[in-house]
Amino acid sequence: MNVSEFVMQHEVTIRLSFFFGTFAVMAVWEMVAPRRARTLTRAVRWLNNLGLVFLNSFVVRLLFPAAAVGMAAFTTGQGWGLFNYFDVPAWAVILISIVAMDFVIYLQHVMVHAVPVLWRLHRVHHADVDIDVTTGARFHTFEIILSMLIKFATIVVLGPPVVAVVIFEVLLNATAMFNHSNIRLPEAVDRMLRWLVVTPDMHRVHHSVEDDEANSNFGFNLPWWDRLFGTYRDQPRAGHEAMTIGIHTYNKPKLVAWLPGMLILPFIGKISSYAINRREWSGNNEG
Repeated sequence: MNVSEFVMQHEVTIRLSFFFGTFAVMAVWEMVAPRRARTLTRAVRWLNNLGLVFLNSFVVRLLFPAAAVGMAAFTTGQGWGLFNYFDVPAWAVILISIVAMDFVIYLQHVMVHAVPVLWRLHRVHHADVDIDVTTGARFHTFEIILSMLIKFATIVVLGPPVVAVVIFEVLLNATAMFNHSNIRLPEAVDRMLRWLVVTPDMHRVHHSVEDDEANSNFGFNLPWWDRLFGTYRDQPRAGHEAMTIGIHTYNKPKLVAWLPGMLILPFIGKISSYAINRREWSGNNEG
């Protein structure tokens, strides 16, 4: 049995092991050394945020039984994708695939902020009035489906090996939980780490209620894209303890903290004048 066959057979076990392992570490860390005081109780937020995660997992497995790994195996078998047309060393293919897929995630994140109808979906993620390890997986079901379709298209174009897709999925899930965690890192450690990976302090800025801060630091895993494309912001204006998390106009607990509210949130209200290029501080956010 080669590596690809082993990964295919044990893909779910590998992903779940890393997911629950990372979740446990971050959850304990948040309890021991929290960065910010909570607005809502942990019980309410975790019950509903994780409820959405389990709902999304069920829907994705129902609609896409083979998921991204299955698509990678299929494209490889069909000889589709750029990497199947060029003779590139296996290690280089894996590395380039991971970096390229991360870049697509960055572009996707910018897109869901730029297109009003997609922002309606993505604001479920931003409407969380606290930010912690569960926020990293809190996305509306329709956005998860869209993300999966974009991932499929990327795999078809690139033709990455199964191993690369699994490594990318594991890294993306682990770093999303890490950089959304309510943990305190020493300033010197944060400064060093944010050249290699998106840190909690770096990503927390993106969850600010202020437009110019929310439209920055789009990276989920690698921090380089924000620096390269001018969307990097070092610190929040009010500081990490005093900054307000969420969306100004959507902050009622029944709407943003409970599962039924999260599911209907994209269909509520009118979005007016929201634009990705609103990067000057206006003092309010229309959501």
